[in-house]
Amino acid sequence: MKHTTSTKQRSILRTLILASTTTLCTNAAADVVTLRSTDGTINLQGDLIGVVDDYYLLQTALGDLRIATNRVRCEGESCPTTKAIEADITVSGSDTIAQGLMPLLMGGYATSQDAESTITTTANDGEFAATLVGQQGFGDSMGTYLVSSSNAGDAFSGLLDNSTQVAMSARPITADEAAALAANGAGDMTALDQEHILALDGLVVIVNQSNPVTQLSVVDVARIYRGEVTNWAQVGGPNLPVSVVTSDTDTASVFNAGVFGGNSPANAPSAFTATDNVEASNYVDENAGAIAYVGFAFKRGQKPLTLISECGIGTEPDAFSVKTEEYTLFRRLFLYNRGDVADPMATGFIDYATSDAANGVIRQSGFINLGVERVEMGLASQRAKTVLQSGTNATEQRVASNMLALMANNDRLSSTFRFRTGSTILDPRGQADLTRLANYLKDMPAGTEVTLVGFADSVGAFGPNLSLAEGRAAQVRAALETLAGDSLSNVTIKTTGFGEIAPAACNTTDSGRQINRRVETWISTQ
Repeated sequence: MKHTTSTKQRSILRTLILASTTTLCTNAAADVVTLRSTDGTINLQGDLIGVVDDYYLLQTALGDLRIATNRVRCEGESCPTTKAIEADITVSGSDTIAQGLMPLLMGGYATSQDAESTITTTANDGEFAATLVGQQGFGDSMGTYLVSSSNAGDAFSGLLDNSTQVAMSARPITADEAAALAANGAGDMTALDQEHILALDGLVVIVNQSNPVTQLSVVDVARIYRGEVTNWAQVGGPNLPVSVVTSDTDTASVFNAGVFGGNSPANAPSAFTATDNVEASNYVDENAGAIAYVGFAFKRGQKPLTLISECGIGTEPDAFSVKTEEYTLFRRLFLYNRGDVADPMATGFIDYATSDAANGVIRQSGFINLGVERVEMGLASQRAKTVLQSGTNATEQRVASNMLALMANNDRLSSTFRFRTGSTILDPRGQADLTRLANYLKDMPAGTEVTLVGFADSVGAFGPNLSLAEGRAAQVRAALETLAGDSLSNVTIKTTGFGEIAPAACNTTDSGRQINRRVETWISTQ
């Protein structure tokens, strides 16, 4: 039986949170406090003079500073006292999403509703409240969201007991978590209306700017994190001890999956464990021999390393390679909701956050949105050079030559389609990306040609793999034309396939083969 949450019910279920007020402790003289933002960009210490018009007045060695109260948390005995206010919707889970993305995303959602968002940090670490007021801040309150930073497991537990309406997760929901929620009446948590891909994040392996190392093999990264490499000279760097930084957040599981196949390695003897991405990034800044992994949005001035796979394929940590999901250490960031409770405040926010309207905010936050991106290929690219060397016989060399000829006159779009394992059905992201691609192509000028290009892994004979790749491309074309109808009359859509030529990942693992079973989108405009 479906349930909807009325305004009266919601007010009963509201969560009490703590919000800053302008009442200061009654000290004879101001004491030292720290003003710290959730994303780590602000970290100031000084004497708190007072709070006036929603601004902290702070006396520091740099002079008197004025910092908006909605941008930072005040830490110290002389910080403002607190009072209880109410929140209508609780959004909890991944610290990466909560700290790095949600503050700006809440502001963007408010703007889309012709409202203003007032963000107030609470007394709890990694938590804030966003109150939306209509008519650009001059109307009625539209409600308050409490955003709480923890982890995905806690978020799914919150969905289970209804203390959370929107769960944030930097990993897909597990089968056990989904089964527990289904048994509780929450519905199919992997359905398109309950599992939402919010953005993408590439884990970047970073070193200090003074370190001359620019790339590492995944094998060497593993050796470093096992403690087998203790000096940068062992991997072609300077004579400098390696200082390994690990993490105890959801970020670690993505790193371990990409480097160790999901197994957690024994940390190197000198490992430093960071509590979050910000601390890991700061540690690398302060230590010349440090190496760490952080989310894409938390790379601030450190040097990102190009990662080389065991079969010699190198991928740079850039937005395009993450969008195509060909970068070694990428992850999808999700929002989840129950299917049996439809709260307009929750669904309205999710609809905005997963639409193209949020692309700019996601980019501004440092994460990677799902908007369609276009890059040149050309015959001078590293990919073209790799294709030129492909093929062990005349047939394979002919296919490689055909691919080079098409690359010479086409750019590539980030829209890359993959299928559910052992199925001809597009995976959830592929289904959503079809709509994005159709909307992107509607604005293309007359004479535009789009070629859907199929690829396969190397399991089996070359000929059947070539046919399989061509068939996948044809399948995506049929799905795109069915979705778009006559809205793409200005675009000519073609298909082709190149089989196992130009793999994007090693074919030695299941995950690598999955990456290689893809359909790319190439485009040429007159």
